[in-house]
Amino acid sequence: MNVKKSFANLNLGSKFTVLLSLVFLLGITFSGSALATLINHNAQNQIRSEAEVLMKTLNSVRNYTNTQVSQYLVNYSETEFLPQSIPSYAVREVFEILRSDTLWENFFYKDAALNPTNRRDKADQFETELVEYLQQNLEVKELSGFINNNGSTENLFYIARPFSITQESCLECHSTPDKAPPSMLAIYGSENGFNWELNKILGVQIIYVPASKVFQVAKQSIFLIIGVVVIVFAAAIFLTNYWLNRYIVRPLKRMTRVAEAVSKGDMEAEFTTSYQDEVATLAEAFKRMKTSYVLAMKQLKRRRNLG
Repeated sequence: MNVKKSFANLNLGSKFTVLLSLVFLLGITFSGSALATLINHNAQNQIRSEAEVLMKTLNSVRNYTNTQVSQYLVNYSETEFLPQSIPSYAVREVFEILRSDTLWENFFYKDAALNPTNRRDKADQFETELVEYLQQNLEVKELSGFINNNGSTENLFYIARPFSITQESCLECHSTPDKAPPSMLAIYGSENGFNWELNKILGVQIIYVPASKVFQVAKQSIFLIIGVVVIVFAAAIFLTNYWLNRYIVRPLKRMTRVAEAVSKGDMEAEFTTSYQDEVATLAEAFKRMKTSYVLAMKQLKRRRNLG
């Protein structure tokens, strides 16, 4: 009740300031969640775009190694296995070089396979679930989201795409152990990386990015937008108060002073305005009321004199 009474006692400028501020606060409260969701979505799209560039780069390296490097090392690899002739090895090494750049230093790339030759590429439980899901849903070409990696305090944003062997030449080292180069078996053994099938999803190409990087981009955007909104709204309040003070409050104050002067007997007091708005209409109505008041007072005085 006291708040209502205090608000009623405010002048027009202060009332409009309070109302506009309440509208602003309510707008920020209700739209804040939607704004944060939208900006987070845009931040994820930005990270996804960067990850897509990275994947395309690494797949280009994979294709180059497979089509233009491996074939020239076939004779040499018969006597000694060369990891450099393996596309996945080349991709991993190129990625480590890219991570020296600040643009990619927060990214982590992995060819996560269910049955890899190199144990470092073994899919963990989460990655295994992704592979199995993609094997059952062949129409799905990409998965993404947030996970907590091994109970870490840092959540990760991931983007995963299925990979499979599409060329017969790639199966030369992954069909059966007896067909693999002895030097390769000496390095990786004969238990892993065999019995692969053509065109079957074997694993996922997955990129991890710390969630803090995604949210950092989003927070920067949120702060920027809120900062702009606050500045614009402050300017709007200032201009509204200025407009109200000049075109409504001041004329009403002048009209009040004239009304007080007339009520005290000053019949010469006049209110003038150069505008053609509602205040001017009110001023004209006040003039007519004043004229009627003056005539009434003259008639009353005349009757007294006749009496």
